[in-house]
Amino acid sequence: MIVLITGPSGAGKSSFIAELMAADQRLAFSVSTTTRPMRSGEVDGRDYDFVDEPAFDRLVAESAFVEWAQVHDNRYGTRRSQLEEMTAAGKIPVLDIDVQGGVQVLDQFGSELVSVFLFPPSWEELDRRLTSRGTDEAEVIATRLRNARHEVSYAPRYRYWIVNDDLAAAVARMRAVIAAEECRSDILGTPPLESDTSD
Repeated sequence: MIVLITGPSGAGKSSFIAELMAADQRLAFSVSTTTRPMRSGEVDGRDYDFVDEPAFDRLVAESAFVEWAQVHDNRYGTRRSQLEEMTAAGKIPVLDIDVQGGVQVLDQFGSELVSVFLFPPSWEELDRRLTSRGTDEAEVIATRLRNARHEVSYAPRYRYWIVNDDLAAAVARMRAVIAAEECRSDILGTPPLESDTSD
């Protein structure tokens, strides 16, 4: 199982994923590689794998990414080797990816992917969240809001929709999704009990 969580900037993905992972130790966060400058309080290798443009170009040329995309003037990608290491260790990878990269992952992994689109409660709340961060200029916030209206058009591609109106409730819904996915017959493959085919 691979969990893909997508939503517009300001939907609360970071807090949502942090709470989800704290509640389920089987989950492992897939750290994205990015050319974006590091923000105050971020740690290289924990929040993102920060690289410069030439290094990112080399990774693209080596086909190191499962997906990559340009978002808000910076590039982001998910390394194939990281997902392979997680699954080999028996972990469930959790991907926090924008909609462009999300579509690439959806096309590659199909039914083994648990795809979730995370919505903010309203456009007004999204504006408030982006503004209250205090990390971006007004022009950047306006661009993110415009992009968000386009990004939600991709929501029908995702299997599950969760509105992040109350963090605890949203995480509880996500845990229910994972529990349901673990009970799918096509994932389990073999029934837990042998069937009796005798007359």
